[in-house]
Amino acid sequence: MKKLYAVMIAGGLIGMTAAFLQTLEKLTLLQNPHASLYCSINAVFSCTNVLNAWQASVFGFPNSIMCLTLFTIFSAIALAGLSGAGLGKRLRLGVQVLSLLTLGFAIWFLAQSIYVIGAICVFCLVCFAGLLMVNFAWLRLNANDLPLGRRTMQAAIVRNYDTLAWVALAVVLAIAITLRFM
Repeated sequence: MKKLYAVMIAGGLIGMTAAFLQTLEKLTLLQNPHASLYCSINAVFSCTNVLNAWQASVFGFPNSIMCLTLFTIFSAIALAGLSGAGLGKRLRLGVQVLSLLTLGFAIWFLAQSIYVIGAICVFCLVCFAGLLMVNFAWLRLNANDLPLGRRTMQAAIVRNYDTLAWVALAVVLAIAITLRFM
C-alpha cells in the first residue's frame, strides 16, 4: 500500500509542478498577449495557442489553477495515507471518483487541443502523465471496494491488465497526436 501512496504522491507532484509552471505562463500571457512563452516550442507544441483558447479557461479561470488544486488534494490525501492515517472507504472512493472525473476532463481537453485548437501544451501532457499515475494507484488501492467485484479486480491487477489499460490510454493519445500532426 505504501508504494501506491508513493506513486500517487509522485504523480501529484509531477502534476502540481506542471500546473504551477503553466499558471506562470498564463500569467505572462495575461500581462503581455504577445509574449514568447518558454513552453511554446513550435506550431504543434504551442502553449500560447492552447492557453489563448477558450477551452483553457472552461470554468472562467485557467484550467491550470483547477489542476493545481486537484493535484494538491490528491497528494495531500496520499501523503496522509503514506504516513499511516486510516483513510476511510468513502474518502478513498470519493477521491478516486474525483480523479476519474479529472481524467475525463483531461481527455476532453486534450482532444480539444489536438482536434479543435490544433496545438498541444507540453505542460498539459505532463499533467496528464501525473494524472495517469494518480488514477493507476487509486484503482489498485481501492480494488477490493469497487462495485465491479473483488475477484474481478484482483484478477485484473494480478495479471496487470489495469497497467495495460493505462499504458494503452497513453499510447492512444500519442497515436492521436502523431496522426493529427503528421
